[in-house]
Amino acid sequence: MNRRLNRFIRNHLSDEGFLRNIERFEGWVSKLLAIAMVMVIVVVIFDLGVVLTRKLLNGNASDFLGSTLLDIFGLFLSVLIALEIMENITAYLKKHVVQVELVIVTSLTAVARKIIILDLKEVTGVSLIGLSVAILALSISYLVVRNVNS
Repeated sequence: MNRRLNRFIRNHLSDEGFLRNIERFEGWVSKLLAIAMVMVIVVVIFDLGVVLTRKLLNGNASDFLGSTLLDIFGLFLSVLIALEIMENITAYLKKHVVQVELVIVTSLTAVARKIIILDLKEVTGVSLIGLSVAILALSISYLVVRNVNS
């Protein structure tokens, strides 16, 4: 009994054993996130297909070039953002390191998506200033990280 307790403590409660268990947990969480992201990507692609089919069969060209086109661009960018997040997860699974440059690029894509689908009639000046500050900060961050990595 005493030998089993010592082995349990050595394998699970020692610093090395505890860190090993934490790494296993991180691995499982990352894998679950990757599976969830695959499901999100499949759903968004299906939604994009449904929207495209409905709008193309509707036949109203003036409506298609207006808000419909922005909706479609938003869905396309949503797929790209989901793919970039998936790349973040797989990079973490491979290297166990969060790649800051990839996170910043994903954030820039998300802000760009927000700007593309933005309805200027309903947005306030403060929101536009906030978006511009976010773009400026992310761009500077990207340049700094890119220069440090090169």
